[in-house]
Amino acid sequence: MTTTVVAGNPKPGSRTLDAANRLAESLTGSAPDHIVDVIELGPGLLGWGDAKVKAAVETVASSDLVVFASPTFKATYTGVLKLFLDQFATGDGLRDVTAVPLMLGAGPAHAMAPDLLLKPVLVELGAVCPLPGLYLIDSTYTEDTRISDYTERWRSALPVKGSGS
Repeated sequence: MTTTVVAGNPKPGSRTLDAANRLAESLTGSAPDHIVDVIELGPGLLGWGDAKVKAAVETVASSDLVVFASPTFKATYTGVLKLFLDQFATGDGLRDVTAVPLMLGAGPAHAMAPDLLLKPVLVELGAVCPLPGLYLIDSTYTEDTRISDYTERWRSALPVKGSGS
């Protein structure tokens, strides 16, 4: 199974990226095969045809499992993640991809944001989202048990793809 992490934080190497890597590893038992720290794609996100962006889109679209992560900005996912998701064809850009929406925030007020805001976009792009989204408090996710609790509860709902996965 090919696993990818997509982090849509305006800061490179963010806590969002770290949390997504931790979740992917918890769900699969190994580090993700690919990491797309969207902000590192730079101004190529603002148009069409950029080679780095195209390669990142192809990597994500050919993955079996993708953790899509964003901090909570103005009660939703970031604009930089939206710019990246706009690069995928509606309906089948994420066909055959199992997606897990993950969002981080300062407090519990937006705990439903992964399911209410990020998951519908992923489904619109053709992804399958068999698990509920996960919302983490950005100041405590490294100390609390939310990722391991989520994995224990939901890992069995992930489809098993390919031999040796």
